[in-house]
Amino acid sequence: MLLMVVAGYYSYSFYNFAKNISNHSENPQGGGGPLISQALKDRGDKYTPPKWEGKQRVNILLLGGDSRGLKKNELPRSDSIMLASIDPVTKKAHLFSILRDTYVKIPGEGEDRINTAITTGGPNLVMKTVSDLLGIPIQYYVYTDFKGFIALIDAVGGIDIEVEKDMKYSDSEDDHVYDINLKKGMQHLDGKTALQYVRFRHDALSDFSRTERQRKFLTAVAQKMQTTSSLIKLPKILNSIDPYIDTNLSVTDMLKLGSLGYEAKADGIVSSQLPPTELLIEKNVRGAAVITADKNKLQHYVKDLFAGKAEADAGPSKPSPSPTPKSAVKTTKN
Repeated sequence: MLLMVVAGYYSYSFYNFAKNISNHSENPQGGGGPLISQALKDRGDKYTPPKWEGKQRVNILLLGGDSRGLKKNELPRSDSIMLASIDPVTKKAHLFSILRDTYVKIPGEGEDRINTAITTGGPNLVMKTVSDLLGIPIQYYVYTDFKGFIALIDAVGGIDIEVEKDMKYSDSEDDHVYDINLKKGMQHLDGKTALQYVRFRHDALSDFSRTERQRKFLTAVAQKMQTTSSLIKLPKILNSIDPYIDTNLSVTDMLKLGSLGYEAKADGIVSSQLPPTELLIEKNVRGAAVITADKNKLQHYVKDLFAGKAEADAGPSKPSPSPTPKSAVKTTKN
């Protein structure tokens, strides 16, 4: 009877969490503001994502929003764009970070930086834009913001990670709430300090090194989530992040993906930057430096990476006068 009660409690917690976060963007966050307004989502309604039947590769867009200082009905900014991809047959997982200054064609809107797609047509338009760029179907999205990220890391008990360098940055625009001050070395990061780690970009490689850190950190989070202690705390973790997540995943989808995600071992995740360094082209558009890449070559690279025929690209390891477009990544607000 005790086992039945425990199983029922876990099942109820997961079902309630899944039901709440599935397209609940009109519900208030802990901070009192909306996640993604329905009006914004409606703009991208004509771009319906494909269905996932459970047998083919599943691709989930992970959107990190910057909702600081937003007023009512104001559009959220996309602070990071990542893509998780899992093959249900091989259980092989890939994690991509898409450079947010990548200049692309946004369906129905012309050309612009990829991180502006969400402000134009919501998550559906972002999925369509990334799908067209990479040549793969994007079935789902998960959106959260700074508060959701902090809540998740605190709920799992923090993350132990090697901080590569001293990181310091002061931002008076937010009354110094999101200042960055980390020391080099092994650190146990809670929600607030973890946010500092994944947001820091004030060095020679700017967004390149930042996206590499984000992939490294999310891999560590995935490993932590698969531990026994995290599984025991699962109801508490779900309850903590519930108010800060928006997604098009249904309850049924989450059940299928939850099982698949656990089977895909986190320590085997292939992590890569997109576009890869060798395909990056620096371009100036209306006086602004952006990044471009040959779409056909980029799509071929992604297919080869899935097939194990290409090397993953962690991004430039040091400043270089060669193809690394250093100026292209200094144009977006941190």
